[in-house]
Amino acid sequence: MRSHYCGELNAKLIGQKVTLAGWAHRRRDHGGVIFIDLRDREGLAQVVCDPDRAESFKLAEGVRNEFVLRVTGMVRARPAGTVNANLRSGEVEVLAHEVEILNPSLTPPFQLDDENISETVRLEHRILDLRRDVMQKNLRMRHATAKAARSFLDGHGFIDIETPVLYKSTPEGAREFLVPSRINDGQFYALPQSPQLFKQMLMIAGFDRYYQIVKCFRDEDLRADRQPEFTQIDIETSFLGEQAIRTLMEALARHLFKEVLGVSLPDPFPVMAYEDAMRDYGVDKPDMRIPLKLTEITDLAKDIEFKVFSGPANAAGGRVAALCVPGGATISRKEIDDYTEYLRGLGAKGLAWIKVNEIAKGAEGLQSPIVKFFPLPVLHELLSRTKAKDGDLIFFGADKAEACNAHLGSLRQKVGHDRGLAEKGWRPLWVVDFPMFEYDEESKEWKARHHPFTSPKDGHEAFIETDQAKAYAKAYDLVLNGWEVAGGSVRIHRQEVQQQVFRALKISPEDQQAKFGFLLQALQYGAPPHGGIAFGFDRLVTLMAGAEAIRDVIAFPKTQRGQDLVTGAPSPVTERQLRELHIRLRKSE
Repeated sequence: MRSHYCGELNAKLIGQKVTLAGWAHRRRDHGGVIFIDLRDREGLAQVVCDPDRAESFKLAEGVRNEFVLRVTGMVRARPAGTVNANLRSGEVEVLAHEVEILNPSLTPPFQLDDENISETVRLEHRILDLRRDVMQKNLRMRHATAKAARSFLDGHGFIDIETPVLYKSTPEGAREFLVPSRINDGQFYALPQSPQLFKQMLMIAGFDRYYQIVKCFRDEDLRADRQPEFTQIDIETSFLGEQAIRTLMEALARHLFKEVLGVSLPDPFPVMAYEDAMRDYGVDKPDMRIPLKLTEITDLAKDIEFKVFSGPANAAGGRVAALCVPGGATISRKEIDDYTEYLRGLGAKGLAWIKVNEIAKGAEGLQSPIVKFFPLPVLHELLSRTKAKDGDLIFFGADKAEACNAHLGSLRQKVGHDRGLAEKGWRPLWVVDFPMFEYDEESKEWKARHHPFTSPKDGHEAFIETDQAKAYAKAYDLVLNGWEVAGGSVRIHRQEVQQQVFRALKISPEDQQAKFGFLLQALQYGAPPHGGIAFGFDRLVTLMAGAEAIRDVIAFPKTQRGQDLVTGAPSPVTERQLRELHIRLRKSE
């Protein structure tokens, strides 16, 4: 039905007859000559309809936006002064000989080149939204990234193997989606949070290098970088240690950026220990483009009269830290109040600050309601540690270490971006040496920080059941511009170590067999040392595309309430369907 795509037209085709097919992006009537911008996946072409061809001209008069057309005509150079350098086909236009309306369209609810469409409207009319140039580019970039990943992994001996989607419910962290079994009354499948156990069993089965671009499912609260169903580049290897896995995965990341964006990432990537990341940046995925660090002042705060600081400073597990913002004294009181409200939304009680106007004047050169609580020697040491200069602003956090880090870490990234402190470009980072466990204050129990199949660092096996706080893991995250884009670990390949971890997590022998018996059995048959990683494919493409949320790189995403506005999912089902699944809904009283 076509000889060329619209975006393929160029000066080499001048004088040739072409047939195009696509959508009327815009129709313009210029005093007896009608111009139609015809659009397909490759771009736009300008079609000219003149009255000399009465039939095609009459049809063109009835064309409206988003009509599906087929146009046959002659390619000619655009008149002098009308070349459009922003279009691939901008040097030429097509003089229409024949115009055929293949299908009309209702009036669209928005113009496709309107940049101010609400996300709700876009998601309700996703088909039209996907016609927009930015969405076409995003999804084509997604395709290119997947293609480049497959090319690299295929070239390095990895085998693409599918794993089940109907899975066994296992306690791996996030809440699962459950699927009732019609033929097994009262029993359920779970949709996999990841293929974690299957890919370990594939290593035990001897496949050595596995990968899969795979759907995963988690029933958790949603945000800009989360969806209930998401895509991973899932990878597992045998007989490679932590460093070798990271080196290979770095090469994959560099390959993707070079092939898709033409960007050269650093070689090698910087490496940072988890504890250093938390101490200096407050988060385990710091945006290294922002040249701001947290400063430890817990010891300075212990003896001051300001209980907001001295309380956490003297409490077990408390922390007081400072964040110095260069030139921040120009931040207005209203802006400070806005930052305070931002942190309150994250659970903070407030935000203390000091404006450094003139250090030479001592306390009088500092502006803040809290300066009076600091003895002069403490103020001098505070300014020295933070390297504060005239015109700077110091923010403070004081709470349990975890909360203090989370609040100041978030503030660091927000202030850094608000004030234009973030450097341009790409700053990858490996964060390594994560704790194996984290303590759950609510349940008063230790939980696996990543998942319960993560191997302890060499020599840390002794801490698994005796001192969990000292046990560190062979775990690693790849961070890019403040987003965690990949996470992985070396896995436990010895049954006795795996059972140690299960005991530390208070998973009884009966539950071990019920939930993970198939893995424990497999580990008895010569399991090789193995490890792997999973790239968050949606997040990675979001960053590469410069999009704001992963919904912008997924063809048919869910809203933050987990709803598909195109199909209306989730939706009620019939009572007959429920009866077949042995499910009875409780009637509201």
